[in-house]
Amino acid sequence: MLDGGLATRLEAYGRDLGGGLWSARLLAEEPDVIRRVHRDYFEAGADVAIAAGYQASVPAFTARGYGRAEAERLVVRSVELALAERDAFGSGLVAAGVGPYGAALADGSEYTGAYDLDEDGLYQWHAERWRLLVGAGADLVACETIPSLAEARALARLVRETPGVRAWMSFSCRDGGHISDGTPMREAVAELAPLHADGGLVAVGVNCTAPRFVPSLVRTVAEAGVPAVAYPNSGEVWDAAAQRWTGTGEPEEFGAEARLWREAGAALVGGCCRTGPEHIRSVRAHLS
Repeated sequence: MLDGGLATRLEAYGRDLGGGLWSARLLAEEPDVIRRVHRDYFEAGADVAIAAGYQASVPAFTARGYGRAEAERLVVRSVELALAERDAFGSGLVAAGVGPYGAALADGSEYTGAYDLDEDGLYQWHAERWRLLVGAGADLVACETIPSLAEARALARLVRETPGVRAWMSFSCRDGGHISDGTPMREAVAELAPLHADGGLVAVGVNCTAPRFVPSLVRTVAEAGVPAVAYPNSGEVWDAAAQRWTGTGEPEEFGAEARLWREAGAALVGGCCRTGPEHIRSVRAHLS
């Protein structure tokens, strides 16, 4: 069992996450509230806390006036906070959060893969943060909301270059058969399957995607002989014109759908945007 949406829970506590740093800003300003969110999810039944590193990067912090040493310290702090809360709770695992390049751009490109960097450029961009995060002591690395095969390849190179690291790779997906840049999921998982066989990847799958697309995506991963990870959003849709969420994100319905993901082959299950502790409790209850 993975946790649910970090930013969603921070907003429930009244925190304004506006600006390019989003939740990463609280690593500097309110680290205790991030620990509180990790505790909420452990208490709700999560076995794995994903650390608050999604938007945290050295360039993002330095662009907003932080010195380089302080920026590096804040990236590492994302893992340290999750580890401290895990240790205080007494059980669980911590996954360092590695968000996509698009999260740092804050332009929505994590849902399209329309980047200004090629695979080599993405490798170089991720390398600095990767070294900081894998040295921070997390049990796993969560490479999440990856929109393109090029970015997946760049991150896979880093996994291969870091013996002993265990990671998962989860894509943002446009439908039930393709990741966000249009690459068929079947093709993406075929490229990553050898890295699972070598022990570097524990799972491949999907996050921050509509729940209705998850069963077919997970099934594709499982059919390739790779354990699947699934932590979609709540099912609600953002109406940009009206500036509000539409649709339903009922925890009970989310939990019931999680049984379908598990039946399709998901070994790691949780929630992403617009999910909270109540969704994780529901998933735990339904899967139990």
